[in-house]
Amino acid sequence: MSDYKAIVESYLQALDNSDLQGILSLFAEDATVVSPFLGKLSAKSFFPKVIENSAATEITVFDICVGTGEKARVIGYFNYDWTLQDGTHILFDCCDVFEFSGEQKIRSMIIMYDTHPLRGLVGDKYT
Repeated sequence: MSDYKAIVESYLQALDNSDLQGILSLFAEDATVVSPFLGKLSAKSFFPKVIENSAATEITVFDICVGTGEKARVIGYFNYDWTLQDGTHILFDCCDVFEFSGEQKIRSMIIMYDTHPLRGLVGDKYT
């Protein structure tokens, strides 16, 4: 499971750097992302939207928790300090739940955070 933890650490670093290719390299070819704003998308569709609409990102990791169940899961708990291309500044705490495939790639990611305070700021700016 330490390999999975390292993959999540790499993902958070790539997200912090807005490194689209670095992010996508960590995901399986058919990986999915479930987003509170955009619903369920392929990772290949989701991450370009995030990166192209980001002017600046700063990730502060609080914890990375490794699951103890039968499936290979890791949760990244972090603060997302995000500035959109139009200058809108958004700051929120987030948990991303990662499930892994057999080939050490992320198979799915579920993003969880309280959207109530953010919906007024974001609206449909990156949909």
